[in-house]
Amino acid sequence: MSIDQTLRRPPPLPSLRSSIPGIHWPALPGHQAADLLAQLYQLESSQWWPPESVLQKQYRQFGELARHVHRHSPFFRARLDAAGLSPDLAWSHETFARIPLLTRTDLLLRGADIHCQMVPAEHGVVNEIQTSGSTGQTVAVRRTGVSGLTWMALTMRDHLWHGRNFSASLAVIRGLVTTQDDPVEAQKSGWGPPATLLFDTGPSYVQPLTMDLAGQADWLLARNPHYLLTYPTNLRALLNRFERLGRIPTGLREVRTIGETLAPDLRQRCRAVLGAGLVDLYSSQEVGVIALQCPASGLHHVQSESLLVEVLGDADQPCRPGEVGRVVVTDLHNFATPIIRYDIRDYAEAGPVCPCGRGLPTLARILGRQRNMIVLPNGHRSWGMAGLHQFREIAVILQYQIVQHSLEDVEVRLVTPAALTPGQESRLKSVIREAMGHPFPLRFSYFEGELPGTRSGKFEEVVSLVGDRS
Repeated sequence: MSIDQTLRRPPPLPSLRSSIPGIHWPALPGHQAADLLAQLYQLESSQWWPPESVLQKQYRQFGELARHVHRHSPFFRARLDAAGLSPDLAWSHETFARIPLLTRTDLLLRGADIHCQMVPAEHGVVNEIQTSGSTGQTVAVRRTGVSGLTWMALTMRDHLWHGRNFSASLAVIRGLVTTQDDPVEAQKSGWGPPATLLFDTGPSYVQPLTMDLAGQADWLLARNPHYLLTYPTNLRALLNRFERLGRIPTGLREVRTIGETLAPDLRQRCRAVLGAGLVDLYSSQEVGVIALQCPASGLHHVQSESLLVEVLGDADQPCRPGEVGRVVVTDLHNFATPIIRYDIRDYAEAGPVCPCGRGLPTLARILGRQRNMIVLPNGHRSWGMAGLHQFREIAVILQYQIVQHSLEDVEVRLVTPAALTPGQESRLKSVIREAMGHPFPLRFSYFEGELPGTRSGKFEEVVSLVGDRS
């Protein structure tokens, strides 16, 4: 049997939940669940389309969005008119690429003009989300019921791609959550939407990232969940903790990471320490799910049914496989706050055609934001994270962060159980300088407990404040 045939045959699923009393099988789902199933039915087919067919559907959907924003978004009406682009065009790569890029500054300063003055009632309730950058500047984006449905469908696609057992237990450690650790309530609420709209699930336990690391590890040992969802840097700290304890949650089957750039070595460490695989999800608050990890190849498949994603080089040309560029996204279904050719400030490596047979484009690596790139004296930038996993070979380092304050001041922040020797500091300096590609002057700062993250709980291992525009 070919890999294509194998992947097209989904594993057996549990029985659907029925919304009609007395009707167990075949189940009759509620309206929201029925809409979700309709989305999943289409996604199951469209993932196998050739790329040309996917792109054709994307441009047709964008035409619907363009007509709407030309009527109801003063910002985009002016932008399309200035570029000489009629909303009734038969859109193509050439015409689409003439639309100027949308920036975070645009969203911050021109939000009132960007938001659409009317949203079709059929698109559901409009909610506003707020996202803060490193400067603390808050950007407001309005998303519709359709946006929420799309998020649920792509989240379910991720579950189904990776064959998760919905009857198993789930533990979540992330920022901005309410603690939920009561066994009865955990069983009653289950995994939560979208999974519980369709299936009965096992319990889910939740803790905020503000829980200290020792408490997190003890909690996971006590709960012994089958699945864990958290941030990459928090996972790394937990792996360090479990190694020192000599104990692990033995029931873990898979760890899912979100919200941060995944360091290259973390998959191997997760497997080595926990005996569990790691699945990463790439998303943003502004547009939702951007790419899901392929269950066959490990590449990240762009979710083209929801977004049109470009990876652009310095001259705004499309990157070829293996080239690194800026991630630019267009939300094809948000009729409340149009997100059209939005420079999301992330960098990624364009990926090849995936051997799994899916026609969805791929990203080989998500590298991080521009502020995660070290600025060299010649003005060029480099990815300073490369090689930093070698830290563990030099000393016991619980957490680290590299902060480039200026070309003459690079701070190495460390959390360690014991002070490092001069020899260990010297070896660390060599590793860091090699990773950065320049012999920067380095200074060490030592912290107790944990290094601070952002208000959402996310954390950046490498930050350059030189020319920071975020």
